[in-house]
Amino acid sequence: MLGRTTILTEKHAQLSTMSNPTHDPFYSSPFGPFYRRHSPYMVQPEYRIYEMNKRLQARTEESDSLWWDAFATEFFEEDATLTLSFCLEDGPKRYTIGRTLIPRYFSTVYEGGVTELHYILKHSKESFHNSCITLDCDQCTMVTQHGKPMFTKVCTEGRLILEFAFDDLMRIKTWHFTIRQYRELIPRSILAMHAQDPQVLEQLSKNITRMGLTNFTLNYLRLCVILEPMQELMSRHKTYNLSPRDCLKTCLFQKWQRMVAPPAEPARQTTTKRRKRKNSASSANSSVGTTGSKKRSPATNFSLSSQVPDVMVVGEPTLMGGEFGDEDERLITRLENTQYDATNGLDDEDDFNSSPALGNNAPWSSKPPTTQDSKPESTAPQPSQ
Repeated sequence: MLGRTTILTEKHAQLSTMSNPTHDPFYSSPFGPFYRRHSPYMVQPEYRIYEMNKRLQARTEESDSLWWDAFATEFFEEDATLTLSFCLEDGPKRYTIGRTLIPRYFSTVYEGGVTELHYILKHSKESFHNSCITLDCDQCTMVTQHGKPMFTKVCTEGRLILEFAFDDLMRIKTWHFTIRQYRELIPRSILAMHAQDPQVLEQLSKNITRMGLTNFTLNYLRLCVILEPMQELMSRHKTYNLSPRDCLKTCLFQKWQRMVAPPAEPARQTTTKRRKRKNSASSANSSVGTTGSKKRSPATNFSLSSQVPDVMVVGEPTLMGGEFGDEDERLITRLENTQYDATNGLDDEDDFNSSPALGNNAPWSSKPPTTQDSKPESTAPQPSQ
């Protein structure tokens, strides 16, 4: 009885361990959320912005151009574009830069005195079309922390429209940020420290950004307007080691050629007219009746093998009681022997005997005499009565 009780106690301990996974750290319940690893799946576009914010937070003061190139390669496609639209005192502005200038744009944000940069998306909408995922966020906030000339938090609000490539990397193809308004926030403790100094208060009341962008970033965007068309000149100078004047002449000449050259016309397909095939039985009867009255063609003595090296001989198909249509095919055999006379067997015996290749003294050149008893082989037999 004691042994049976011990066995029941051990089984009860095992069941309690299986029912309560906290006792066994290596056990995972099949009904729990961590039963097995999920298969890889496509992440959400908003999560990619979260990953980009984390990567920007990992930036250090020693981050060089290679770090920014790796950052742009991870989150932007090779042909990606970045567009910023906002309105300044002198009117609306719109700047669009290519993939090669995107790393430098993000680095200029930090070079202008920013110590932290991240994006906040609220109530974003996602749509899928043409192998792209579009993220449209009407309430996007770009938050930047400025350490100089004074500690300030700038919140730039606007609409952000992103297009992601629908693949495993899910990188950004187009980035369009339209800025509507911005706010510069200063801690109250700084105002309390300089409450008795009117000059400092006046300096604190001035904005340190224009539409949420520093002067360093705005100057770079203005410079990109000049640098973007010069990308072709720079790449040509780097590749061929030409002078700037020669690079400009070459690029202008190639553009002029593209403008003057007519557009290439698509190749026209030649339509081959297929001839209609007649019935083999009826063609045989008609050839027998017209053997004696057949006119000799002037091309009878023409040797096909002497003119065309590769002769294509077509074998006529036979079908009893029917007629071939357009979809039927004939067997085509290619002859590699150029000395083969392709006309042999295509004409009747008179055309063969009249060939100039045959001598007059040849035994087969004389035509055997015809007798009255001989009957043509092609005469149709008379039905017996």
